Amino acid sequence: MYECSYGPTILFQTSSQAENSKRLIGRKYTDPSVEYDLKLWPFKVIPDPGNNPMIVASYKGEEKQFAPEEISAMILTKMKEVAEAYLGLPVKNAVITVPAYFNDSQRQATRDAGAISGLNVLRIIVEPTAAAIAYGLDKELLNNTGGQKNVLIFDLGGGTFDVSLLTIEKSMFDVKAVGGDTHLGGEDFDNRMVNHFVQAFKRKHKKDISGNPRALRRLRSACERAKRILSSIHQTSIEIDALFEGTDFQSTITRPRFEELNMDLFRQCMEPVESCLRDAKMDKHSVQDIVLVGGSTRIPKVQQLLQDFFNGKTLCKSINPDEAVAYGAAVQAAILDGRGNQKALDIALMDVTPLSLGYQTKGEVMNVVIPRNTTIPTKKETTCTTACDNQTSILFPVYEGERARSTENNLLGEFTLEGIPPAPRAVPVINVCFDLDANGILNVSAEDENTGQKSRISISFDKGRLSREEIEKMVQAAEKYKFEDEEHKKKVKAKIALEDYTYNLRDTIKSKNISSSLSSADMKKIEDAIEDAMQWLDGNQLGETDEFEDKMKELESITKRLMITKKD
Repeated sequence: MYECSYGPTILFQTSSQAENSKRLIGRKYTDPSVEYDLKLWPFKVIPDPGNNPMIVASYKGEEKQFAPEEISAMILTKMKEVAEAYLGLPVKNAVITVPAYFNDSQRQATRDAGAISGLNVLRIIVEPTAAAIAYGLDKELLNNTGGQKNVLIFDLGGGTFDVSLLTIEKSMFDVKAVGGDTHLGGEDFDNRMVNHFVQAFKRKHKKDISGNPRALRRLRSACERAKRILSSIHQTSIEIDALFEGTDFQSTITRPRFEELNMDLFRQCMEPVESCLRDAKMDKHSVQDIVLVGGSTRIPKVQQLLQDFFNGKTLCKSINPDEAVAYGAAVQAAILDGRGNQKALDIALMDVTPLSLGYQTKGEVMNVVIPRNTTIPTKKETTCTTACDNQTSILFPVYEGERARSTENNLLGEFTLEGIPPAPRAVPVINVCFDLDANGILNVSAEDENTGQKSRISISFDKGRLSREEIEKMVQAAEKYKFEDEEHKKKVKAKIALEDYTYNLRDTIKSKNISSSLSSADMKKIEDAIEDAMQWLDGNQLGETDEFEDKMKELESITKRLMITKKD
């Protein structure tokens, strides 16, 4: 546990670090997303001996290192002081919100930040769900007797982007699908403006400020102010005295130019919306309300693109985009503390799993048991069998992801079912069960139906769980490589069909009815053809679909001709 000995006052000297600590918390220094961000931030981050990122800041003339948890704790401490001053009472408990795709280590690090600040964290909840609670109470949907309402929460903040599609019916909040982007928000729009003005300064003054942290910090602050102003007027100016080497900087930017710099990012915001609708099996006409959450939803072009996507539907702006998440968290805190009114106490939340869960089968095929965006808790069962004769054990690698080839997904863990009685391939029946509880704990078990022999694994996702960025990459890769995945599935299917036909034929000709009705010469030809097919399979496991199909036709042709000859 970290000890925060500097207090909230440092926040005024490290505002940029404070704003970006959310992108560092719970991550390793070598995390690809951290490495990407380091190139853009105007402050220094170094690794500690445990490969954790440490933010370097100047405090009272000395260089200090702070863990992201410490910076977050300073923010929470300041918030705690403000709340206590207003209430006139000590504040001990809190509900803290996180982005929908925060993994277990990020959530635990957030809990640690709460503990450092002296708070007892009652629960960590996701931001879109908290916003949905605020919306439900604002619209008095908890008393609604007119049936269910489909609501899309569009949460575009400073550093992250969340989309959630929920069905709200009375006090039930049922999350149907989630989506988003781990690196899309106001900071990214600021980055585009900063790069634009760095080049403008270079053209005008023949000086490059890209390597000067202080100049970049001052420019970034000015760009952020300009971005906010452009949400209400069409043009603003940036004026910074002695920005670099005594040179003043003055420039103007219009709203159309700002939109041009960021148009690809604005359009990128629509992709998770489409994804959510697909996953929830809804069309855009089924959505009754689109709720704007997060400061970046004030950007007119973002609102326009979203409204155009929903064919001109009016966007819900009745709740404060800056306060909605905190409001929902406060309601959740009241529920957990038992102090809420009856409306709040009746609220029930149903969440979903963001990635498909399954296990690897023959040919590295991902057998999905729990599809992405399935409501949790959930329990799904399926069956499998052995792949070869006299197989006495089966290895079950458990994966999460959207690719058809299991090895392209993320391995969560593996276990082995042993003690299967020797039998011909495909005879044993193994029952496989995936049980995902409300806390995100996945229990996977496999049981031999004949003997009752059982093996299992419990995966808590506290290690190796994907970040939100990796999840989005997997989903995007699944679309990009959909054709490749389909071809792989066809190839595996053709290979397994040839294997099944070959082994079944081998067993068939051993029966007395067949062997007694064939001449020894014909029997020899069939046995040779089977042996040839088996040897070909052993040496061509990576063959193409048409090769497996051609070999199948060749074997079928020989056996059918001899069988017809036998009948004649």
